[in-house]
Amino acid sequence: MATYNGSRYIDEQLESILRELGPDDEIVIVDDASSDGTVDRIRSFTDARIRLIEAAANQGYVQSFEQAALASRGNAIFLSDQDDVWVEGRLDAMLEALESAAVVASNFDVLGGGDRPGIPLLQESDSARHRANLFGILVGYRAYYGCGMAFRREVLSSFAPIPPYLRESHDLWLAILGNSAGSIRHLGEATLLRRIHNDNATPRGWRSLSVMMAARVVLIRLMVEARRRLRASA
Repeated sequence: MATYNGSRYIDEQLESILRELGPDDEIVIVDDASSDGTVDRIRSFTDARIRLIEAAANQGYVQSFEQAALASRGNAIFLSDQDDVWVEGRLDAMLEALESAAVVASNFDVLGGGDRPGIPLLQESDSARHRANLFGILVGYRAYYGCGMAFRREVLSSFAPIPPYLRESHDLWLAILGNSAGSIRHLGEATLLRRIHNDNATPRGWRSLSVMMAARVVLIRLMVEARRRLRASA
């Protein structure tokens, strides 16, 4: 988990995660130099499964997620936002999916029943359509959100270090790796409730044409890099 000025919702998120975890599991949190009391809220939890790492200066959420993943010790690595709520059974459902795929991506419902982003839901039947999924990432209609994703530890050596030109969308980088390796599973069910608000790190609404084109160039570079890394590790 990467946190930044999330004191308003962090308690509810952590409580929902801890209810899912076993005694040998952990929550690795990298706080990105919050100034609003987020660290104090995290420290108020006395659960030994929570490991807090405080960044000396703001580094951005992509680097914070990378740092947290590298600091993790488990065989299955789950990504989590700071302001959502895990649904009961999420852990078991995603661990079962990871038995047959290196990366798993699930859908989510919106907390409070609000409108969800206008991107089609992930379909389990599309799990093996890797080229179509990569095209969907490039076009923008594959709904890969980091808050609904997990991966096996074996993927970490390809995932990190995250390419330095990637300033956002570490989740798409993970999805690109999973599809490029031919090992990703879509879960049609919603495994979390996502809180939609103005402070979400994922951009809302339409972007300018120049920004969208620049993002597509980055995605193409990521696809090339994924193939390079996967070949090198084969």
